[in-house]
Amino acid sequence: MTDPLLSELLDLALEAGRRAGALLRDGRPDDLAVADTKSSAIDVVTEMDIAAEKLITGFLAEHRPQDGFLGEEGASSAGTSGIRWVIDPLDGTVNYLYGLPTWAVSIAAERDGETVVGVVEVPLRGETFHAVLGGGAWLGDRRLAARPSPALDQALVATGFGYVQTRRAHQADVAQRLVPRVRDIRRGGSAAIDLCDVAAGRLDAYYERGLNPWDLAAGDLIAREAGALTGGRPGEPASGELVLAASAGLFGVVQELLEEWGAWHD
Repeated sequence: MTDPLLSELLDLALEAGRRAGALLRDGRPDDLAVADTKSSAIDVVTEMDIAAEKLITGFLAEHRPQDGFLGEEGASSAGTSGIRWVIDPLDGTVNYLYGLPTWAVSIAAERDGETVVGVVEVPLRGETFHAVLGGGAWLGDRRLAARPSPALDQALVATGFGYVQTRRAHQADVAQRLVPRVRDIRRGGSAAIDLCDVAAGRLDAYYERGLNPWDLAAGDLIAREAGALTGGRPGEPASGELVLAASAGLFGVVQELLEEWGAWHD
């Protein structure tokens, strides 16, 4: 890597992700999913989420005190360096609550509004995905490449569902229309991991409505650097309205169907 700033940002993101992942992995009570009450279990998850974000922001601020932050658990500051960290300390909280392995720490760095570094740490898989703008996407030391584009009826597609009942109902309707047209549907429960799995060739496409910037910042860069296309509605970038990542020959086909079916509606 020729840009020393990007090299520094990547190293910091990798270390922050490793530390937060270890905190979440080692600090989770074994009996969390069978806590006495639903609220007590959720409180523990929230406490772990907040602790992980504080660990990440504290570590990064120690090394780069002029940078800004945007985090799921409330970290928000503009900074003065032109660098902003976009952080999801625990993506896949329901999976974490139930003891499922599909949860991650997602850390991205923006320079003047453009994402230039992305790290997704998946502790229970023992995997660390990372990318630097223009430098490819990687899983550890292995360079990633999105799958060659299949026909739609051979595509494995992932999606996610929101927590608001009316939104979930519409998302279920869209998924029901899609199921007969593709190989199969997956619902992993972590947007960051789904985007990385597109990058790794484990999925042909992934789409979801209702994501926040911290859900997708790192994974979107990783998918793009692996050769996938990412975006939202036609002509628009990925956003809360719609996020779509797919191999190049499949992207437009899926996007057209999602637009026809109004996947971006609640």
